[in-house]
Amino acid sequence: MREWCVTPLRTSSKGELNIAGIMSQSYVFLQPITFKTAPSLDLLDDIMILAQNYQHILALAFAVKEINENPHILPNITLGFLIYNSHLSASSTYLASMELLSTWKKFIPNYKCDSRSNAAAVIGGPDSNVCRHMSTILGIYKVPQLMYGSSPAMDNKCEEAFVQQMFPNWTHQYNGILHLLLYFRWTWIGVLYIEDENGERLVQKVLPFFSQSGICFDFIQKLPKHSFSSNTFNLVEKGVETYKITERSSYNVLFTHGELQTMLVFRVLIALSEYDRSTKAESKVWIMTAQMDFASLPFQRNTGIDFLHGALALAVHSEEISGFQTFLQTRKPSSEKEDGFFQLFWESVFGCSLSNRNSRDRPERTCTGEEKLNTLSESIFETRMTAHSYSIYNAVHTVAHALHLIHGMNSKQHTLSKEQKLLNQHSRQLHHFLRKVSFNNSAGENISFDQNGEKIAAFDIINWKTFPNQSFLRVKVGKIDPHISSNTSFIIDENNIVWPSRFNQTCPVSICNDNCFKGFSKRKKEGLPFCCYDCFPCPKGKISNQEDMDDCIQCPEGQFPNHGQDGCLLKEIIYLSHRESLGISLTVLALSFFFITALVLGIFIKYQDTPIVKANNRNLTYTLLVSLLLSFLCALLFIGQPEKVLCLIQQSAFGIIFTIAVSCVLAKTVIVILAFKATKPNSKMRKWVGKPLDNSIVFSCSFLQIIICITWLAVAPPFPDLDVHSLPAEILLECNEGSNVMFYCVLSFMGFLAIVSFIAAFLARTLPDTFNEAKFITFSMLIFCVVWLSFFPAYLSTKGKYMVAVEIFSILAASAGLLSCIFFPKIYIILVKPELNNRELLRIKH
Repeated sequence: MREWCVTPLRTSSKGELNIAGIMSQSYVFLQPITFKTAPSLDLLDDIMILAQNYQHILALAFAVKEINENPHILPNITLGFLIYNSHLSASSTYLASMELLSTWKKFIPNYKCDSRSNAAAVIGGPDSNVCRHMSTILGIYKVPQLMYGSSPAMDNKCEEAFVQQMFPNWTHQYNGILHLLLYFRWTWIGVLYIEDENGERLVQKVLPFFSQSGICFDFIQKLPKHSFSSNTFNLVEKGVETYKITERSSYNVLFTHGELQTMLVFRVLIALSEYDRSTKAESKVWIMTAQMDFASLPFQRNTGIDFLHGALALAVHSEEISGFQTFLQTRKPSSEKEDGFFQLFWESVFGCSLSNRNSRDRPERTCTGEEKLNTLSESIFETRMTAHSYSIYNAVHTVAHALHLIHGMNSKQHTLSKEQKLLNQHSRQLHHFLRKVSFNNSAGENISFDQNGEKIAAFDIINWKTFPNQSFLRVKVGKIDPHISSNTSFIIDENNIVWPSRFNQTCPVSICNDNCFKGFSKRKKEGLPFCCYDCFPCPKGKISNQEDMDDCIQCPEGQFPNHGQDGCLLKEIIYLSHRESLGISLTVLALSFFFITALVLGIFIKYQDTPIVKANNRNLTYTLLVSLLLSFLCALLFIGQPEKVLCLIQQSAFGIIFTIAVSCVLAKTVIVILAFKATKPNSKMRKWVGKPLDNSIVFSCSFLQIIICITWLAVAPPFPDLDVHSLPAEILLECNEGSNVMFYCVLSFMGFLAIVSFIAAFLARTLPDTFNEAKFITFSMLIFCVVWLSFFPAYLSTKGKYMVAVEIFSILAASAGLLSCIFFPKIYIILVKPELNNRELLRIKH
């Protein structure tokens, strides 16, 4: 397994002198490109090569060839390069970095006696650890470095200053993945990552950000870090145990985070975990980061890749490079004698041998040399340029354009004899020029960098399609461009996506439980992530008009929940109307009592000279009857649409009229008591008997009530009001009392008079006088008090127009009680027993 740190260098016509970061020659001639490895790392026969990584080398060679053949870039200067193998280990990466700083073929770090292997810049990747270890050494010597893999986690700002990223800022990628998850509403996912610095950054910074956006995790599982120095048996054993955790069926989306070679580990773990299975594990939708790519070792050639079918991945945006596939197809063993990797690559991908050496490790079949790369399946070798290869291609062109700027600046200002010295000086500032580079590559894409040295680029959304012959197809189904603020920053063609076969070409659902429908709200399940919840109906008076709402909400003012509690309806404005049955009934009842009272008043006027009418003050009787007439009419003020004038006089008229009626009853009771006391010899009560007393009682009581009502109207008068809260589905148009205190003051004063009248009448009920009305007054006041005592709980417990109906009924009931108890017995005598209506019979003692 190989990872390559590739170093663009320059070769001149004078021997094999390489002019790299420090340029000592200006005009040189084209020479063939030579592939070389560091002497201590030249182990090609003993190391398995990743065929997919060989495309990176070819992309490098193609870019260098393209530049060398372009007369407009670095004229008369030929680019060359060296390739160093990192072996995925820190020690090999450090060794290669120090060899780059040593004299050619002499490992003496920090000592160079020639300029043959001076590097203008170093291209490193795709593993972030390779780049991080590389920058530790090269950053000290201010060697510009271009990273085409994921950005390493660096703490040293000095090292980071000389690093140029061909990979966009890492936050853009994770924002894109989050956008993808939210677009498909995948809120319940599994996370599998490699245990390294980038994996820890994922767990500490990225996943909490996902959680804040509503993503929950069934598990967050790490795989042990892999390297050639690891104990293979322990690595596989731990990996299989870890991977089995991911086989749960409660999620459908697996977010995998790793590097390019992570795919090798996943393929091994999947194969081992399914080895002893009779049934295949359920497929998931894999979401892969842009750092990951397909890779395989020769022994994995027949290993299934079905798990990738329907996977979604991000990749740094790439375009088709014209001429690259032709460049690949023209490469033959016979023409690539100087390519030290070509023989191993050719034998690996075609499963044959180009040499005649006998070795048990080499296949028996001999290569003809005429095999075609386009006949290989993509799982063995891809002929289309991958995103990583595209980044390498752009990295080489970036270095070339930066060097071209330096060369152009020097050629204008200095003579040829001084050029080497000047190039040596300016090459140390190459990283400044690298960050300012902006050009269009051969595919027409603009290549430029931000102030942090990170490439300004978009991400492609890739959909993987696999086939039974172990080949696959990567289809671009969308694009994420974080540098566009419009609605086109995220584009995806959902209809073009192929999903894993078990989903029958329908978009998978990956949630902890089913969505809460409208009309329900979520309630978190104890001990589980916040994405796992139960659904409960909204409480009365609230709605949820969207799925998965955390809390039900109140309808806007003037609206009420519908039956399903998933929407609001406009409330109907109501009031106690003359047209509805309740209003009609109360109106008929009030008018009936009015006419009955009028009839009683007419009878009393007709028989005003009879003893029973004259008894107990005829004028008080007429006043009482008139007040009862008005009280029945007063009830009609409460029926109908409330208006400003009606609201002002409603309660005041009710309070004053009833106060007059009760004060008349009180005056009658007092007159009865005084009349009885005055009949005793030498009684001092005789001077109080007469019209002045009864008039003063009625007037004083009524005057006090009028003062209370005037104060009420002056301080807080009643007004028409809309009550939108009392009733769930209706708006009540009512008369607002303005001041509840004043309203209850009016009722309290009236109740006080009624209680005094009741007590006085109750005490006088046994007086032995034929003209004694105390018994009738006692019953009338008892009914009156009972009515108004029951009024308060009934009034407070009802809502809407029924509150008005309760008040009207109480007015009618209290008035009817006074009318029936005081006047009906007298009407009975007048009309039915007229013979009893004479003075002599009325004076007979019982």
